[in-house]
Amino acid sequence: MSPGRAGGAGGVRRARRDTVWFFDLDDTLHHATPHIFPHMNRLMTAYVMEHLALDEAAASALRESYWHHYGATLLGLMKRHGTDPRHFLAATHQFPDLAAMVVNEKRLRQTLCALPGVKVLFSNAPKGYVSAVLALLKIDDLFVEVVTMESLKFRPKPSTAAMRRVFARHPARHQIMVEDNLPNLRSARRCGLSTVWMRPDKIRFRGRPCGVDLTVKSLQQVRKSVGAGTL
Repeated sequence: MSPGRAGGAGGVRRARRDTVWFFDLDDTLHHATPHIFPHMNRLMTAYVMEHLALDEAAASALRESYWHHYGATLLGLMKRHGTDPRHFLAATHQFPDLAAMVVNEKRLRQTLCALPGVKVLFSNAPKGYVSAVLALLKIDDLFVEVVTMESLKFRPKPSTAAMRRVFARHPARHQIMVEDNLPNLRSARRCGLSTVWMRPDKIRFRGRPCGVDLTVKSLQQVRKSVGAGTL
């Protein structure tokens, strides 16, 4: 077992004070699917339509193709079309009423505070958006580092190389990633972390997916797993 591992394929060890948690933001610490993601998807599709001169159907198909091939629409646009990442992120993360769109996880702050160890926020979203959401959730003071698309130099998850650099900044006996995205969790697992899948409501999955140590529907379940000694 590598020093960063918190457990083997059969489960993860009890979290201790020498634990570092790496939390995703959207659909992990708050529910982005109801309002934020639909709005963001419309903006991204409109961006592709405008800048690549495509109709809506073609733009949507291209976005899906890049998502599956590169792990993010932006990476495909950068690699294939030379898109300026800052321009893309600024155009696709405009939320006129973000406060009304954020759906809180219940007792979020109390649950995070109850988890033993250091917390890192690790998101593929841009800095301005991440900062605004954390402030609305009233948890912006709970993280020792906030990793965003800019600090990743626009090489986001699930890039194993980028993730290793982030994990290396926070060495600990136990490192755990909590995410809603399976490819990101698989990359984290290859880096030696234990993984918790925040399974989206729309996904039905029997058993445990490859690269996942624990599947939950809420952070309260993570806290209970710590208390029960299963995490």
